[in-house]
Amino acid sequence: METKEIANRLASYCRKGDWDGAQKELYADNAKSIEPYATPAFSKETVGLKAILEKGKKFDNMVEQVHGIDVSDPLVAGNTIAFTMAMDVTMKNQPRMTTPELCVYQVKDGKIVSEEFFV
Repeated sequence: METKEIANRLASYCRKGDWDGAQKELYADNAKSIEPYATPAFSKETVGLKAILEKGKKFDNMVEQVHGIDVSDPLVAGNTIAFTMAMDVTMKNQPRMTTPELCVYQVKDGKIVSEEFFV
């Protein structure tokens, strides 16, 4: 798959909140995920598709309700994809909040090899 096609498929998955589907189809086995900073729930860096899938399940289990997800059209430059994403969510035992972030992905050999989030 070309990077532009990966970008469009990824944005489509994200708009539906289907992290699991995106990761299973589009990510390399050795992909890494980088958060803006470590938290009690998540480390700064997660390596390997299996660990990333577990991270996604953990996040989904922390969410009480998703009120909306807004994903911009992706930008592609070479093997890099970027888009903004804002999630309107209520986390368990937390007030409702909107979490805007810039999502940047690197593609190699037709698969996403890294994702990094900036807030």
